[in-house]
Amino acid sequence: MSKLAIFGGSIVAVLVLALLARLLGLGGARIGSAEEARAAAEAMISGFEGGAVALGSDGRAALVHGGAADAALLKVHGARIAARHLRAPFVTAPASGGLAIDSGDARFGTVVLKGVTAL
Repeated sequence: MSKLAIFGGSIVAVLVLALLARLLGLGGARIGSAEEARAAAEAMISGFEGGAVALGSDGRAALVHGGAADAALLKVHGARIAARHLRAPFVTAPASGGLAIDSGDARFGTVVLKGVTAL
């Protein structure tokens, strides 16, 4: 069997596995609504009570305002949603197509809310 045939078969196998993963809904996490973002923040951060939500237009990030000058920063991380609890003042900067928010956690990083220009 030629190397080209093996290579072609490998590419087809990878594409079939990717299609199967998509059909099963794997890896396609998304924050679908403000209510979903609020519920996720309240479930992940003990004692947090969500209020107003700034949701990125791509569904990949959200900022859920809390009650006492705090907020929950959410982002899609693989097939799940991850959260960090932030205290005011929030460190923000304009970003390509949205607003960047610094989480203050090097492992979590800076999160961009696409389509959001102000909090």
